[in-house]
Amino acid sequence: MNSIKVMVVEDDAKIADLHRRFTEKVEGFEVVAIAQSLDDAKEMIELFEPDLILLDLYFPEGTSLDMLREIRTKGVETDVILITAAREMDPLKEALRGGVFDYIIKPVILERFKGCLTKFREYYSRLHNSETLEQKDVDNMRHPSTAASTPLLPVDLPKGIDPLTLKKVKDVFKDPDTVSGLSAENVGELIGASRSTTRRYLEYLVSIGFIYPDLVYGTVGRPERSYFRN
Repeated sequence: MNSIKVMVVEDDAKIADLHRRFTEKVEGFEVVAIAQSLDDAKEMIELFEPDLILLDLYFPEGTSLDMLREIRTKGVETDVILITAAREMDPLKEALRGGVFDYIIKPVILERFKGCLTKFREYYSRLHNSETLEQKDVDNMRHPSTAASTPLLPVDLPKGIDPLTLKKVKDVFKDPDTVSGLSAENVGELIGASRSTTRRYLEYLVSIGFIYPDLVYGTVGRPERSYFRN
């Protein structure tokens, strides 16, 4: 099977790149385009004909729900996964009525994201490689995201990651003052842990998409790795 062509539609460049990198961690997917506005997205859909769109909900020009309806009205053969920070029920209802494959709430957890794409890959393969159907095939295609929708529980945490310490680290990034980024040393001082221990938790949070790293260049010396909330 050829790679599944994915288009990311997200107005925040850093988050768009994060979703691109997450997608490329899953075998069988290729990001063919990134659009940072709804107008660009509409043009790129025609140009690249993606099999799957990772679609943010809110844009400066409005929500993407109108574009979702337009895609369905025109009969465009692409599936949509909505990725949004919105926690209200109404957008979810409208998205489900619009036939989205899944609905992922930011910040995106890597394992949740990978599980969703894995289910989509199975769904896509069945849809394009089967000539006849059994009931079990329909059931698997109709309800592909049931397993993927299970949230990451404390028992699912990797070895060396304690849930209580993890909560402390996450709470640090809920402070508005952390918008400028924090180093492992900064966070360690705030939670009372060593730099090496803190870095382990920070890198785990990077892997699940809760924060992202960047190099911060000071006036002198080497650049320092800092962490920012997604």
